[in-house]
Amino acid sequence: MSGLELNRITKRFGAVAAVDDVSLTVPQGTFVCLLGPSGCGKTTLLRMIAGLEDPTSGEISIDGEPLNDTPAHKRDFGMVFQSLALFPHLSVGENIAYPLRIRGRPSSEQASRVKELLELVHLPGIEKRAVTQLSGGQRQRVAIARALAVSPKLFLLDEPLSALDAKLREAMQVELRQLQQQLGITTIVVTHDQREAMSMSDQIVVMSEGRIQQMARPIDMYRNPANAFVADFLGQANLIDARADGPDALVPGGRIPGLSLACPGSRISVRPEDVVVTTAENGSIRARVGFIRDMGASIEIHLDGEGVRYVAIASPQARPDCRVGDTVGLSIPAEACVVFESGKG
Repeated sequence: MSGLELNRITKRFGAVAAVDDVSLTVPQGTFVCLLGPSGCGKTTLLRMIAGLEDPTSGEISIDGEPLNDTPAHKRDFGMVFQSLALFPHLSVGENIAYPLRIRGRPSSEQASRVKELLELVHLPGIEKRAVTQLSGGQRQRVAIARALAVSPKLFLLDEPLSALDAKLREAMQVELRQLQQQLGITTIVVTHDQREAMSMSDQIVVMSEGRIQQMARPIDMYRNPANAFVADFLGQANLIDARADGPDALVPGGRIPGLSLACPGSRISVRPEDVVVTTAENGSIRARVGFIRDMGASIEIHLDGEGVRYVAIASPQARPDCRVGDTVGLSIPAEACVVFESGKG
């Protein structure tokens, strides 16, 4: 299946490699999130795909056609910037029609496409309204409609929902994903929000220091992170130093029965929902409750095991009978642990 191909892309600013030898394949119709902390290179990579930055080395192609020498306005891509970049002096309809107007499309075609796109983004009949009269969510939808006006091969979005409040942001995540599935358009979104990446994408690409750390389906990456950085960045993780002790792993406060380690010293990752808080007599790890946070849909418990912090998450129905200051037991299933060898991650 054709799609976007990045082959050993590097971008240097002086001696600094903002993007360092990145290769990536995005099949046609796929929704991919570039995820990572600030300064990891994800926006620079998106800008090179869009043609707004030139790679120092490497090749970019789509459907087998090289793009390096193709200027941004001829790449047939749609892009939504973090600032949205809507024209305040133009109406909603004029903003959406702008890409068509600069391509010389007839006025009748522009009007028809504007109406079609406003229906698509659930804002029918507001083409005459001023952009300044719109809410944040409405402006977001107009920016998306404008980017889709020319039916682009590739849809690029740079932190598109970052300015929205939490509730609207989650609603827009669902809308954006449904829109992408409806159109079948290849989409790449830059974000630093793990929940956003998990909820929207077919594939997540986690970046750090200009390099790809892992690319995988969201649930595969969550359950099988490639290294400690990915485990810690994508959701919550207990990262624990462990030592081999026969068939078990010794960890601060106790042991994890049945967790075999290939080397004497390792680091393990276990998700908080896999840590079970029980009585001190029944757990294989002893820890002291330091903080309990009731979040309604879940209970988050912070514990200290010989100077190392553990975090456990339980449902309200399975809420452990404990209070701050109690000494409790922790049970961690061996199969819930991901082991990183010394020096990995």
